[in-house]
Amino acid sequence: YLAEAPYLHLPPSWQPTDGTLARGARALLVLGDRVTTDHISPAGEIPAGTPAGRYLAERGVAPADFNTYGARRGHHEVMVRGTFANVRLKNALVQPKEGGYTRHLPDAREATVYDAAMAYRAEGVPLLVLAGKSYGQGSSRDWAAKGPRLLGVGAVIAESFERIHRTNLIEMGVLPLSYRPGEGAATYG
Repeated sequence: YLAEAPYLHLPPSWQPTDGTLARGARALLVLGDRVTTDHISPAGEIPAGTPAGRYLAERGVAPADFNTYGARRGHHEVMVRGTFANVRLKNALVQPKEGGYTRHLPDAREATVYDAAMAYRAEGVPLLVLAGKSYGQGSSRDWAAKGPRLLGVGAVIAESFERIHRTNLIEMGVLPLSYRPGEGAATYG
């Protein structure tokens, strides 16, 4: 029954990380300060044309029935496609464009965050997220840690973390790493 349930779906299992950051990791996103859990895992309407909307449409769900990410929290295939899909997300890799987009490197092709993450996965490229101060602020959302993990993000390197979100990242096997004082993403190019 769960295999076809529109709101529930068994998530994949994963092995715990060994606590090391893989060589050759690429930045999936380069974010600024005050990235909220809503930037990471939106709770609002699922728009048509997004990876989550396309996933639902391919399964016969009419756009009027897409509902919200919050309503579909029990379905990892929808939620992972909505990770970093907030329309106000600011990623330095695609600025000034806002929303759930990034660049796949080294070819610099613009793609949705989900599509780029899946391309990196197919290539065997480990991922990380770079951020500024107060990464993960806002309401506590477990999907703000689950989503990045399911995208293949092994670490978030930020100037600082919101305490509860930092703990959630650890519980999901994503390393929350901090820059040295006075350093940030720009320090390392």
